[in-house]
Amino acid sequence: MNPLTITAREAATGPVIEIAGDLDYDTAPELRKVVDGLTGAAGRLLVLDLAGLRFCDSSGINALLSARNLTIEQGGHIALAAVPANTARILGIVGLDQVFTIHPDAATATATSSAAR
Repeated sequence: MNPLTITAREAATGPVIEIAGDLDYDTAPELRKVVDGLTGAAGRLLVLDLAGLRFCDSSGINALLSARNLTIEQGGHIALAAVPANTARILGIVGLDQVFTIHPDAATATATSSAAR
């Protein structure tokens, strides 16, 4: 088991949350708490940087969806960055690759214009 580490930082486009370790039933509430604590602003982009993600179960996927829903309710946009192959496969199987904007890395996500969101 890899402990979950969540680090938030600001980019010009909005917050970037770096998620490392295991995002599962035990740790998904930690991500929800961090996202709930963000100050929403219309038009801002929330990037979830998954470069350090080692494992993601259905609870983790649900936490990603909750982050998306909250961000959209607040008038913002969301993108996933550096999605590991195993998680990308799951997102594709359940069709969530059509729901989330996915970028190869956080730098690309934060450099993308709002038209591409």
